[in-house]
Formats: sequence, C-alpha cells, structure tokens
Amino acid sequence: MDGLWGAGWFWFGAFVVALLVNGRAAFKLFVDWKGMLTTCRFVDDAYARLDALPDEAALERAAAPVFLHLVPAWEEPTIAGTLAALLASRYPHGRLHVVVATKASEETAPHPAMAASTAELARRFRDGLPPWQQKTLSVVAMPGAGRKAHQLNWALRPETLGVTLGDTYDPRRVYVGVSDADSLPDGNVYRWIAAEVLAGRGAPAYQGVTLSLANFAAHDARGRVCAIQQSSIFIRVSIARLINEARRVRWFAALASRAPRLARAIGPAFELGFRRSQICLGHNQFVRLDVLQGVGGFPTSGATEDSTLGYALGARGVLMAAMPMLELVDMPETKEKMVRQSARWYKGVLDDVAFLRATWRARRSAFNLAQLARHIGNKVIEWPLAAAVYPVLGFLGWHLAYRFAHHPAWFLLGVALPTISLGLTIWVGGIATQGLIERLTPYAPRPVDVARTSLKAKFWGTFRCQTYWLLATRGAWRVLWALARTGRFEPAKTDRVVREGRGTRRDRAAHAP
Repeated sequence: MDGLWGAGWFWFGAFVVALLVNGRAAFKLFVDWKGMLTTCRFVDDAYARLDALPDEAALERAAAPVFLHLVPAWEEPTIAGTLAALLASRYPHGRLHVVVATKASEETAPHPAMAASTAELARRFRDGLPPWQQKTLSVVAMPGAGRKAHQLNWALRPETLGVTLGDTYDPRRVYVGVSDADSLPDGNVYRWIAAEVLAGRGAPAYQGVTLSLANFAAHDARGRVCAIQQSSIFIRVSIARLINEARRVRWFAALASRAPRLARAIGPAFELGFRRSQICLGHNQFVRLDVLQGVGGFPTSGATEDSTLGYALGARGVLMAAMPMLELVDMPETKEKMVRQSARWYKGVLDDVAFLRATWRARRSAFNLAQLARHIGNKVIEWPLAAAVYPVLGFLGWHLAYRFAHHPAWFLLGVALPTISLGLTIWVGGIATQGLIERLTPYAPRPVDVARTSLKAKFWGTFRCQTYWLLATRGAWRVLWALARTGRFEPAKTDRVVREGRGTRRDRAAHAP
C-alpha cells in the first residue's frame, strides 16, 4: 500500500475511481446481456404456448375481465392502423372497448397536411365497421390544454366510464390498456392477460414488450441502428427488471414465511439494496381500473406520465408484471426527432425528482429512499454525463495502470476492467443485441426484417452501436441548457403528420376511408 501511495494521493484516488467506474460499467453491461436473454426466453415460452390460451367462446363463458383500451392521440394521420389492429384482437367483443382520446383544439384547427382531424379520422374509421363492431369504438375530445396524461384522465371520468362500460361495471374486473397512435399490438394480448386472471395469477398491472421497429424499413443505416438500440432498452432493462423484481420479491416473501424475525431485521436493507423501480412505457401497458383510481389516475405532474405512474405504483406496493406479447411502435425518422424525443424523456426524468422527493417525505421508507436516490444517480446525473465519463475513465484506467505496474494485481485490474468494459460494449450493444432482436421479430404482429445482409451493414451496425446513446445525451443537454438560459423547457411531441427520411420530405397524411 505504501508503494501505491508513493505514486501520489491524487493519482491513487483517480486510479481507484477509474477502477470502480470501469468495474461498474462492465458489470452493468453483463447484467444487460443477461436481462435480454431473460426477456427473450420469457417471450419464446409464451409464444410457444399460444395455442393453449382460451379462445373467444371460452373467455365469454368464463366471464373474463373487461378491457378498456385508451389511445391518446393528437394530429395522428395513421391512427386507423392502430385501431384496426386493436379491434382485430382475439377477444369477446362485448368485453373490449377502445376509446380514442383526442383534444378539442385539434378539431377546431386541424393540421393543414391532414385530411381531417384525428377525431374525425377515427369516426370515419368507425363508420366503416360492421354495426356490431361500431359500438366497441368511441371517441372523446378533451377541452382546453393538456398533455397525454390529461387526455387519458378525461377518458376515465365517471360519466365517460358509465357510457362506455355501463353503470354496473366492477373496477376490479376492468383493465385499462394504453397504446400510442402508432402502435401495432399483438392480437393475443387480451387473451394472455385473461388467461392469467382466470388461472388465479392475475397481476394488478402489466407492461408488455415493445419494439421500435414498426417503420424500420423507412430508416437509413443510422436510424436502423438507433431503432435496434431503443428496442434493446425495453427488453434488457424495462421487461427484464420486472421479471427479476418479481423473483426477488417472491424470494423475500419465502424467507419471511420461514424466518419472520430475520426478514424484519433485514427488510430495510433488502429494499434499499435489491429492490428496483418498475418502468412503465406508456404503451402496451395495462393497469386494473381500481388500482389506477387508487393512485389518482395517470400522473399529470411531469412530461412523462408513464414513468411517474411506475413510481407511484411501486410506492403503493403494487408490483407490475411483465407481459410477453409484442407491440411495434415507430422510431422517429430523423436525427433531430430522435434528439427531441430524448429531450422530452429527460425532462420527464427531471420532473420525477419532485414526485419522488414528495413520496419519500410522505413515507420515509427504505424503498422510497432507494427510488429517489437511484433515480437521481442513474438518470438525472448519469444520463447526460455517461457518454463522456465512461470513455475518459476507461482511458484513464489504462493509463494509470502503468503507474502501478510494480503491483501486478492492481496493474492487471487497471488494464483488464476498461478492456472488458469496451469489449462488452461491442458485444452486448453491437452483436448480442442485434441477434436477440432478430430472435424476437418472428413473433411481431407484422412482418419486419432487421437482419444485416451486407458486410457494410454488419460493420457499421456493430461499431455505431453507441449512436443512439450519443443522441440521447444531446437531448439531455438540450434540456439542461434551456433550463440554465431561460428556466424552462417545453417538451415537444414527435411530429407524425409530415415525416422526413433520407433527406426527402414525404407527406404521409392518411386519408381514412
């Protein structure tokens, strides 16, 4: 140790920091890889057993749960595709209600590039349906200003629910689903959840697997890399976390039943060190109506109501379950739109700090403290800094290792950890991610081909795997810069009326039938 200090306390401290950061990076990448494998096995097993799910007739006889599926929409020219996919689901039509929640302001002043307002396009689509199916779809328009959460809550007002579900509905038997207006859901989603409920395994909330591949063919090479990487976030973090969180909770419950005194003693440490916040994605998401009403509906305090809802459910002890059915969504078509989307998400991250702080102050539990601390460390701080910190500390770890070459163990760690981290970055981000996303695409509700067919595509797809994260960093700094200059940042919605791709402007406004 004296020899280590002999290199200077500053350099020794920097060396230790580099070791810790590089070790954490390598460990996190390894966990991400295992998370993707866990999710893929979960999806594989579910689709292998699709034929065992009850059909519509069996679900009708068994009094399966009712689904109220909300589609918040504003200036969405292609909404008919999402509505058609939802209504084509294999589920008793009397137990499925789809509600399009729009804004009255759009009906007053529709986008000039659209054939009609979103609400009017939805009504035209409904008019083309058979009479027995028309009553399954309804449209509500929220007056005044508001974001997606306000639209969703408008559709959940008691007077609206009474009209949609009837006056005798039981909120404990109703699941509220959410999909974006660009979503393409699997037609077996409702059957899968209903089978879980009827088997006595029903969860109060579900988050399904989402892949950002709906418009994959329209992207250039960079856009395709970003679509793969964004999809990987959902499978290696969001869904894997839900699967593993349920396992940890079951393990601790078993311990508590065998050794209650020990469980009480280590409970706070378990919640602080091993519990994880659950992630809602805002689409392919289902929450039981009574549970949703219990948390006051969709949170309106921040730019991203989905992440806040996950925190609110966790704080109330509600454990969200993973749901293996796939849903495809669009990926923004241009670099600017990707940055804008990331900026909106990061603004939601900042908004959630106040929510989590208030939650912890209301109930100072180890779990609520862990949610707040991890959110600030892993999202607020790490998100905008990771793109610079990890490469710098990786190089620093290599460089400083030679200052301690006379200590073989420290030298080996100093060289090995950044090398392993770099290797896992390429393996997990550029190779394993691509292979596992390809493994999931045969289950997609619409055929999508993400295979890299040329050597050039394989090379750039592998070694540009950090492109998406760099754009996300730009989005975060855009928010921070705006807040520093003006004190405010207003997140913008991704424009889907006029889409841009490969340098040409293409008007894809849909003309509904």
